[in-house]
Amino acid sequence: MNLLWTSQALVTAMDGRPLGQLPEGIGGISIDSRTLQPGDAFFAIKGEAMDGHDFATAAVKAGAGLLVVAEGKLPALGRLTAPMIVVPDVLAALEKLGMAARARSDARIVAVTGSVGKTSTKEALRCGLSAVGKVHASPMSFNNHWGVPLTLARMPADCDYAVFEIGMNHENEIRPLVKMVRPHVAIVTAIAPAHLGHFQSLEDIARAKAEIFEGVEPGGEALINRDDPRFELLEKLAHDAGVDKVSGYGENPEAQVRLSNFVLHADHSIMTAEVYGQEVGAKIGAPGRHIVQNALAVLGTAQLVGADVAKVGLALAYLVPERGRGRRHTLHHPSGTFTLIDESYNANPASMRAAMALLEATPVAPGSRRIAVLGDMLELGEHSADLHKALAELITETSTDLVFLAGPEMKALDEILPSDFHAEHRATGDELKPVLMQAIRPGDVVMVKSSKGIGFSKLVDALIEHFPDAAGNIRQN
Repeated sequence: MNLLWTSQALVTAMDGRPLGQLPEGIGGISIDSRTLQPGDAFFAIKGEAMDGHDFATAAVKAGAGLLVVAEGKLPALGRLTAPMIVVPDVLAALEKLGMAARARSDARIVAVTGSVGKTSTKEALRCGLSAVGKVHASPMSFNNHWGVPLTLARMPADCDYAVFEIGMNHENEIRPLVKMVRPHVAIVTAIAPAHLGHFQSLEDIARAKAEIFEGVEPGGEALINRDDPRFELLEKLAHDAGVDKVSGYGENPEAQVRLSNFVLHADHSIMTAEVYGQEVGAKIGAPGRHIVQNALAVLGTAQLVGADVAKVGLALAYLVPERGRGRRHTLHHPSGTFTLIDESYNANPASMRAAMALLEATPVAPGSRRIAVLGDMLELGEHSADLHKALAELITETSTDLVFLAGPEMKALDEILPSDFHAEHRATGDELKPVLMQAIRPGDVVMVKSSKGIGFSKLVDALIEHFPDAAGNIRQN
């Protein structure tokens, strides 16, 4: 087992109290007994819904090398004989360990935020930078008050690059997290009406995202979407936070990382860009205009962290869409096959537009249909009805043939779509499922998009179960 941390380093970093015979060290860190690997340290974090201490026994049975537990919970764990490190607060201990990981690292650190494209950009950075060094990056969307310190604590001492996604629903959430990460490069992908229910305006969202600049290391740089209308505000906020070097990426003529040309295909894209004066070409393994924009951020970041930009660009050919973020499945219908595009992870007006563009760019055979399956966009507050209604124009300007809607917020869209447009609305995804399954025909392209809380990932799972993957694969997590 390769040691991530020695036990002594854990005790020192967290100012903990060892209890029992600690192992030499641990190979990983887990907060979930279901996915824990033998030899991992299990951190018994208390969340809003569950307390990790309730799963300490399960963690031991799964092979945990040691447990990190709260002093106040120790009496309830009296029967456990596993080695432990006892701390006043487990989450605070994880934060201390994360900061210790950052302190010991010589890696070039990148932090990504934005209303859309955070995870996709993070994954594209992981893919591209892996061609030129050892990369550590957060799994899935570990971008909140426990996900960021957990990703930091898991950072190997010998990685060359590390990429962190930092998210927020409210102001003052990014600030403490980025001060742990201390990036050399901070990226802001775009400002969009996500979580608008918690803010007064898009400018307020931009100010909250700009908290990322406050943690940038001295001499570090900011890379901001130059096509975003709030670029100048973000640039000013970066300078106000002490970041002297600010660059832009996009199609804007003034962007230092500027898109020169691109061609979109159903399953990939080809692009060329001027990257700080150097022409770079890339084939991107994941399709979509929004992915091209993410790739610009990757190429710009590669230059800023001193990587070989050409090699990073070539590596983007191996980028694969993630579950819920554009992953495609060719599924068996009794009379042929059809294509499923899984965009079920999250949704806001900007990502809806990107998903509809992805559907539009996917070719269909004569007589087959493009089908959009859309669920509620959450956290839009008083703007929700208007923003859902605005999707009508987006849909009708494409060649989408059928629309299936679910959720109370989508009722506003259903009521405004033209009467001659074929649309079906149901209260929930479960109620929509049989209607959708009956409608699908061979050759169709079906795109599923909603906010995560609507549970459309279950709808995707049901489709894959009912119409098996044509390649014989099961869904990848």
